[in-house]
Amino acid sequence: MAPHANSDAAANGAVNGSGSTTTGPLFTVNSPNVEYTDNEIKSQYAYHTTDITRNADGKMVATPKVTNYQFKVDRKVGKVGMMLVGWGGNNGSTVTAGILANRRHLVWETREGERASNYYGSVVMSSTVKLGTDRKTGEEINIPFHDMLPMVHPNDLVIGGWDISSMNLADAMDRAQVLEPTLKQLVRKEMAEMKPLPSIYYPDFIAANQEDRADNVIEGDKACWAHVERIQKDMRDFKAQNGLDKVIVMWTANTERYADIIPGVNDTADNLLNAIKAGHQEVSPSTVFAVACILDNVPFINGSPQNTFVPGALQLAEKHGSFIGGDDFKSGQTKMKSALVDFLINAGIKLTSIASYNHLGNNDGKNLSSQKQFRSKEISKSNVVDDMVAANHLLYKEGEHPDHTVVIKYMPAVGDNKRALDEYYAEIFMGGHQTISLFNICEDSLLASPLIIDLVVIAEMMTRITWKSADDAEYKGFHSVLSVLSYMLKAPLTPPGTPVVNALAKQRSALTNIFRACVGLQPDSEMTLEHKLF
Repeated sequence: MAPHANSDAAANGAVNGSGSTTTGPLFTVNSPNVEYTDNEIKSQYAYHTTDITRNADGKMVATPKVTNYQFKVDRKVGKVGMMLVGWGGNNGSTVTAGILANRRHLVWETREGERASNYYGSVVMSSTVKLGTDRKTGEEINIPFHDMLPMVHPNDLVIGGWDISSMNLADAMDRAQVLEPTLKQLVRKEMAEMKPLPSIYYPDFIAANQEDRADNVIEGDKACWAHVERIQKDMRDFKAQNGLDKVIVMWTANTERYADIIPGVNDTADNLLNAIKAGHQEVSPSTVFAVACILDNVPFINGSPQNTFVPGALQLAEKHGSFIGGDDFKSGQTKMKSALVDFLINAGIKLTSIASYNHLGNNDGKNLSSQKQFRSKEISKSNVVDDMVAANHLLYKEGEHPDHTVVIKYMPAVGDNKRALDEYYAEIFMGGHQTISLFNICEDSLLASPLIIDLVVIAEMMTRITWKSADDAEYKGFHSVLSVLSYMLKAPLTPPGTPVVNALAKQRSALTNIFRACVGLQPDSEMTLEHKLF
């Protein structure tokens, strides 16, 4: 069993990791293009793309292109901290209890029999990746995703964070009404020792119905530089007191309303910093957290749908080379939508309307019952099909788009068990129609919690990957906007000037193929020519 969090750590809003021993790699790559040292994996990688040019007559010429890159992976994971904004909410309390249960390999009784701790729903911990084919038997070899590269194990994460509610994590877990009572009893002692750090609270940005929870707030009801410095101090103290090598910060707090983009206020990095110092009313709490993290070079991920990363925040991240990712966890209804729409359009079926309805009774639903906060969620849910529609000009002419409506209702009785109903209406061969109706009941926080783990683990991994092209003298990190996190997010950020990809299969391929490149392996083409050509 892992030790309980000590009193010093609990006072700092932290639960310590288990300190498990790191084992050697599951596989090595036998190639002159890959070099292993005690500290690094170095690979040379030929990246194949296709350039398109258009002739005057409108015909296209496709030219294969090869770009040579070198990747370097730091094999030392170190000790990693995860700080959650909204630690005392449904997601924060659930993911904390889940990590404690997994760390201790807990088993508990339910009405349906014994259940054991697991990381189901986590791409990193519970999915596999095809490595290759056994040369002798022809068997396809699949390995755990987390064995592709040396990654932090969720059990070893040191957890802490902030919340506008002072409730300890055990009571917050009860308030959330997500986990089985028998499981809660097994982790209650440790959870009771954890209390969130005070957070910033600007009433204008979240629903008025959240005011009764706000008893753990830092003084001040609008942006100010003192709030940036307080957050930075909290992160530095957390890192020092727990002996951490790095910290990853995740926003899993309430959905905020959209911030207006105002020239001279939040449109550039300098303007945003000046707006915070001047106490401008249009700077949101999540943007203040983002700025504090960016300036301290701490990766910051936004798990809610608001526009945390206003243009000034994006520019600031690029300027400092600090990692950011967002927006909005993609867990149940929207993940299904991004997979099903991709399937239909790639099958040549013309989707003409999508009607999405859901109701839920947790605090997220309560906050979203306010129209301004709902609007943020509506935008992130509605834009998820755009890239797939734009990719098929045979089905959709310029400016054409399926009708798409999203409805969310707050129904306290159902708690965290969200009900989602979707109707997909499509045009098929010769004027016919197809209607697909889905009814999905999903335990919201039990789907979101593994995504929090994935986002933190992968973001940490990206801090240890550097690359250079043939023309570069020095290795450098990836772009500040971590679009590699897109698989887990509804409204993925992408570097300016690059396309947004929401198609689920493409997002996962991008993630796995970047990791393959880091060990000198080409993308798995699925052509299986070795079995087709005799």
